[in-house]
Amino acid sequence: MNAIVELSYPFGGHWRVRNSPADRVPSHGTRLYASAYAIDFVPVDERDISARMGFQAFMRPEAPDRFAGFGRPILSPVAGTVVSAHDGEEDHTAYRGIPSVGYALTQYRRAAFGWRALAGNHVLVESNGVVVALCHLRHGSVAVRPGMRIRRGEVLGLCGNSGNSTEPQVHVQAMDGADIASAAPVQIVFSGRVPKSGEIVRAGRALA
Repeated sequence: MNAIVELSYPFGGHWRVRNSPADRVPSHGTRLYASAYAIDFVPVDERDISARMGFQAFMRPEAPDRFAGFGRPILSPVAGTVVSAHDGEEDHTAYRGIPSVGYALTQYRRAAFGWRALAGNHVLVESNGVVVALCHLRHGSVAVRPGMRIRRGEVLGLCGNSGNSTEPQVHVQAMDGADIASAAPVQIVFSGRVPKSGEIVRAGRALA
């Protein structure tokens, strides 16, 4: 198996990079669930913000549909076979400002319920022995089922806020198998590189 897998960006439009392995490994501060090289992408608008940050947003949780990218299509970054698809989790409120502190303090509770509780609605696609996971999809949006052959760029679902996410985003990681408990992480690159945290990725045409 290749030590590094080349992916296409699983979206169109503008997205901000978070928790990039270009900045640190493990990218999310843990090696659990083969997440050492995982990367997050937050959809932003033409001003490169996910949602306006006013006083109310700083003080209170927000509905996910206030955010620019909630509901944007999430595309398969590889051609392959769907090995798992889960779509049973509700989209929860988003947490920025002061509410994000309380949400972070309860993360251990979500982790105690395992990877599915952290990933939320998700799809796993196997391609040439590598399994790519796309997580935090919108409830009711998963458009594929296990066993389906899919093309690179095919719609898997919509950007959501399910699982362990503070605002609508997509979490991407690659592994050497579909068993999350035993899989090892695989490094991922996009057009030969890994974007850094804070970078704005502009991929293809804007999709709404």
